[in-house]
Amino acid sequence: MTQETPVTQGLNAPVLTGSARPGLCTDCGISRMGDGRACGQACQFIQPDYPALEAAAHGRVADPQRGEEGFFGPYSQMQRARLDPPATGAQWTGITTSLAAELLRCGAVEAVLTVAPDPADRWKPLPVIVTDPDALTRCRGMRMGYAPLLALLEPARAAGYKRLAIIGIPCQIYALRALEAELGFERLFVIGTPCSDNTTTENFHTFLNLLDDTPDAISYLEFRADFKVELRFDDGRKARMIPFLQLPISQLPADFFPMTCKTCVDYTNRLADITVGYMGGDGDQWIISRNPRGDEMLALLGGQLKTSPLTDKGKRDSAVRGFMANTERAAGGMPLRRMPDWLRPIVSFLQPRIGPRGLEFARTRVEMKAIETVLHLRRAHPARIKNMVPAHVWRLVARYGLVPTADETRPDTGTSAQTTLRKGAGKTKPDS
Repeated sequence: MTQETPVTQGLNAPVLTGSARPGLCTDCGISRMGDGRACGQACQFIQPDYPALEAAAHGRVADPQRGEEGFFGPYSQMQRARLDPPATGAQWTGITTSLAAELLRCGAVEAVLTVAPDPADRWKPLPVIVTDPDALTRCRGMRMGYAPLLALLEPARAAGYKRLAIIGIPCQIYALRALEAELGFERLFVIGTPCSDNTTTENFHTFLNLLDDTPDAISYLEFRADFKVELRFDDGRKARMIPFLQLPISQLPADFFPMTCKTCVDYTNRLADITVGYMGGDGDQWIISRNPRGDEMLALLGGQLKTSPLTDKGKRDSAVRGFMANTERAAGGMPLRRMPDWLRPIVSFLQPRIGPRGLEFARTRVEMKAIETVLHLRRAHPARIKNMVPAHVWRLVARYGLVPTADETRPDTGTSAQTTLRKGAGKTKPDS
């Protein structure tokens, strides 16, 4: 089904055939493998079973009463971190690609599956198989668009690779874990990144056009934990900081973010061996190591990895409730922005100073995504709720009065799920 086209030494981009499935599909790549029927078993948008896959991947299920697992899934350690010195060309400091590079260097894996920029468009993700650790420098930075990464499992297996590392977003990693036992690899190291909504590459260019008069010069875009978007340019201009509240969200089409992203139930990549993101990092990166494989990867970075305790500041309640009301009013489109122009600079000034930061910022985003999932499914796909929304999402939204009805709960778990929700189980830090 595939043929390999060399891109550079140690980095290959197989030509992928097949196509995405219609409906709730992020084109993780499974539909392009074989006859595609594995989608029914692997897709997180059909009937996800997180407890079973957490037990298989981590040796145990998330415990809502243990630390922050009610929000972020199972973990063995969680911390702020950065590389010193930072990797050149990295989105943050380069922890994700450095982990993969060290796995290759020490021989723990023979290849890494990840994405690089498409030669024709630096923002478009191109699934690649990397065997040279130095070639991972080409994979640094953010991409926006659908990437059928898991379709590379077939050419990787055909090439004889037995030990792989995979860098992926939550919907890709769920499918990988669902099929892992059948894939036949000797060992997998799974490096996950949180996913803060995806869109097509074409839609992303529309967004860039609204941000700057010369969008082709934008070389870097990051949503930061200080409530700003940072833009960098390759034409010599100074970087720009745009407060979230001043983004042109209202000018985007209602379907800018697909329904899959609006109904995602795993913002923090809870099935990865290690999650590397920014939400809880308060200016640094945020690392969640979930099992011994994650701890093993962290140890490979040695003294270059500088860690510090997580911060936890501010209160999320009003921000989350405001988001919930805004999403309900939007009636399926983009969240509305009705704040008067004169008030926006004031709120933009106050947000990074008194708004949620560190772990509280991460809890805020996770709860917002959980609320968004329930509200959008109730509006657009009510019959899917009982199968698509797992118990950990219902626990998160119960704080805001969203409780499953009898029609929204799976028959085999309905009574116990509703009972625990009504008792308030899983409310980590109820006064925060």
